[in-house]
Amino acid sequence: MKRKIVKIDDEKCTGCGECIPNCHEGALQIIDGKARLIGDLLCDGLGACLGHCPEDAITIEEREAETYNEKTVMQEMISKGKNTVIAHMKHLKEHGEHDFLKEAVAFLMENKVSLSFTPEEVISQVHNHGHVLHGSGGCPGSQTISFAPKANENNGQPSDQKSELRQWPIQMHLVNPVAPYYKNSDLLLAADCVAFSMGNFHSQHLKGKSLAIACPKLDSNQDVYVEKLAGMIDEAKVNTITVMIMTVPCCGGLLRLVQMAQQKATRKVPVKVVIVDLQGELIKEDWI
Repeated sequence: MKRKIVKIDDEKCTGCGECIPNCHEGALQIIDGKARLIGDLLCDGLGACLGHCPEDAITIEEREAETYNEKTVMQEMISKGKNTVIAHMKHLKEHGEHDFLKEAVAFLMENKVSLSFTPEEVISQVHNHGHVLHGSGGCPGSQTISFAPKANENNGQPSDQKSELRQWPIQMHLVNPVAPYYKNSDLLLAADCVAFSMGNFHSQHLKGKSLAIACPKLDSNQDVYVEKLAGMIDEAKVNTITVMIMTVPCCGGLLRLVQMAQQKATRKVPVKVVIVDLQGELIKEDWI
């Protein structure tokens, strides 16, 4: 049976990630600096990601597609390295494809001697990234996960934290980039979900900063965001920009908006990236 499927040209791909938020099935991920199709099973071939690649590295090809064969797919994933194998197997788990996942594990064990990594380390990373409820499907950023309650560090006593918000509005479509509170400020640009995941968002990250929030996956007309951020840099003359995002792939779009604004602006400002996991733990914090 012939069917259409995404094809990525490794030579053209720069790993910019523009395609990631537009693959609603979550079949594309940036791994080792390149866009990867981590599972043929999940690519619908409709090409929603096509118009978002600035290098024209993504095309749709029509080829003979036999009944899905996990061993064939695993051979392809292994040629791309351990991280691609892990991403592919996690993807199977998140979409409830447990029979295929078992085949993938069996394939790793059968070919253990020829691998450049151990199957055990791959299996460990696949199964220890949160409790995924079967059949959740969709983008990794929208998968259904249950977290164990965290211990109460205040012995059952309520702990009030004051708001450190210094302004209104805060949503990027609503803010005025040259409003007084942005002038000569340290700007915190946060993904919508960040504040809900972090218990200390106000006290540890927002305090002393101006704020703007956005969702790079769901917000429309994001070209306006680039213009506003460029205005904050050139006209409001913000001192620094801190971009706070979640670990899910689509969140990286927020950083790319800032990078596009930097290219458009005439001033240069320091940018810090803060990455938070789904339970509000700080994963990474770097100036770029």
